[in-house]
Amino acid sequence: MAFSIAVAGKGGVGKTSVSALMIRELLRRGKKPVLAVDADANVNLNEALGVEVDGSVGSIREAMLDEIKTLPPGMSKEAFVQLKIEESLVESEGFDLLVMGRPEGPGCYCYANNILRRYVDALSKSYPFIVIDNEAGMEHLSRRTTQNIDLVLIVSDATPVGLKTAERIWRLARDLKLDIKESALVLNRVNGIPREKIDEMVEGLGIELGAVLPLDQNLIEYSYSGKSLLNLTSDSLATKAVADLVDRYI
Repeated sequence: MAFSIAVAGKGGVGKTSVSALMIRELLRRGKKPVLAVDADANVNLNEALGVEVDGSVGSIREAMLDEIKTLPPGMSKEAFVQLKIEESLVESEGFDLLVMGRPEGPGCYCYANNILRRYVDALSKSYPFIVIDNEAGMEHLSRRTTQNIDLVLIVSDATPVGLKTAERIWRLARDLKLDIKESALVLNRVNGIPREKIDEMVEGLGIELGAVLPLDQNLIEYSYSGKSLLNLTSDSLATKAVADLVDRYI
């Protein structure tokens, strides 16, 4: 069974960048293939990884409604969904990417979430590592999209609002009694704050501080120019911090 890593946090704190850098570090260490899952309806993990996406889990419901009457004889709905999942899987060097995307019809995300959870569990048998970039906030936890996770990384900036949201996410995961083996706080884009001040800020949250990622101009330049974060050099501040994070928890 795969070692599963889920990345959570409020919007705008850099969850996708942290997810991409975790995938980069796993690939650098030969921990492949990695299954990358973009569980956010606002798809952007593919951009951080430098790959194109044509299909998504969110489109499967509408595809099934359109094509159900023309399915080949003997093909069940189950087999059709599995086929569409396989068609949605983007294969790249060292990793595959599966994206949830937005439902194309008027329906809610429940169907897409159920498909995503079910087939990620099935796909996990084929990958040593899975990295899930979750949607912003806490909704994915209440829908139990994130469960049976080895490591949850709760990403925050070094602000009171970000840290309070991180604490709420951690407490909700605990209250829902999700099967999470370890959880850690990742402070992102930290600039000029002394370590003793950081320790003071996170004291009492109840979440272990797993890593502090400095504000990295290289990462910012890559993101703004649309370059794959997989190509960031190992002397980059952010990649060094993520390497230490992997050393600590994996």
